[in-house]
Amino acid sequence: MFALYSVLFGSSAMMRVCDPMLPALAHDFGVTTGQAAQTVSAYAIAYGILQFFYGPAGDRWGKRRVIGFAALATLAGNLLALVAPTLELLVLARVLSGAAAAGIIALALAWVGDTVAYQGRQAVLAKFLTASLAGMMAGQWISGLMTEHVGWRAVFVLLVLLFGAGGTVIVFDRGLRDEPRGAAYSSRGYLYSFREVLRVPWARAMLAFVAVEGALAFSAIAFLPAYLATTFGLGLASAAAVVALYGVGGLAYSLTARWLVPRLGEAGLALTGGCALGIAWLALALGTHWWVAMPAAALAGLGFYTLHGVMQTHATQMAPAVRGTAVCLFASSLFIGIAGGVSVAGMVVDHAGYAPVFATSGMALPILGAVFATSLRRRHPAAMT
Repeated sequence: MFALYSVLFGSSAMMRVCDPMLPALAHDFGVTTGQAAQTVSAYAIAYGILQFFYGPAGDRWGKRRVIGFAALATLAGNLLALVAPTLELLVLARVLSGAAAAGIIALALAWVGDTVAYQGRQAVLAKFLTASLAGMMAGQWISGLMTEHVGWRAVFVLLVLLFGAGGTVIVFDRGLRDEPRGAAYSSRGYLYSFREVLRVPWARAMLAFVAVEGALAFSAIAFLPAYLATTFGLGLASAAAVVALYGVGGLAYSLTARWLVPRLGEAGLALTGGCALGIAWLALALGTHWWVAMPAAALAGLGFYTLHGVMQTHATQMAPAVRGTAVCLFASSLFIGIAGGVSVAGMVVDHAGYAPVFATSGMALPILGAVFATSLRRRHPAAMT
């Protein structure tokens, strides 16, 4: 289990390590910050698209088995990033890393769905979220620290060591022999799993919700370190430390989820999360001092994971017979949304600055939370509070 937590930690860290690097990458490669952000959007695109492979693969060959091989596959992208002489090759390295890492977090969540009853699932998923959030915070802070004092390439050395060790332990775990495989999958064909998910109206709605959430939430957080560094002159390590408070907010949710869920209900959590996100990003859009980012980042993290935690729990129950495919489609929609949002935000930043990006997220995310909460009440009126 420790190896599984370690690759979850590493996958979240790898997802966010380029955020604090953007000013340094722009300087080293002679490009704009928006162009350097291709390292973020390219990773997200690859991560989202490869879910179409990993979902059925996990259902067929066993989720933990696929996670182990995916962790080892990340070595190729991280080694290329370590030596990439141009931005184009670094973007390619991030594509390879995202394509490999796509088989880790979603399948781990699907594995929880296979082994934990729905009533207690959100609390268990919150524990997995703790490992993921710790990775995100460590990835952002360590990346900023190392980029400022050692150089951004050193970050990828740590990722190679982490995934090499964790992936090896998982692949050679004898317990994988007893993990069930999907017997029905091979006889019904590759597209069967996708049809099973997409024929469910609620599943289609969930995929749309999470795509919008990813586009709005991550387009803002991806540029927060660069905003603090270029607007207020904070060092990359300091900017990354401020942004790591986003993860602290998420940890606050994970530690209180068992208490919050029965008191607020799923619809209440969704609405609360959306409103918290709105307050946080509007504060940043309107703020004139760097310290505003500290409480705003923590509140944004609390809001995002409160809202996303409800979506994530529903994702594990969209199509239980093909749960691996369902959760991976959910992750695919999230990361395709992220890729689109970060790409558009990069163009906005280059031409109009950071405030319009933060303001758009601040106004739209409360609306998303409200619409999602309303959908939940209509779906399960008796269960919502």
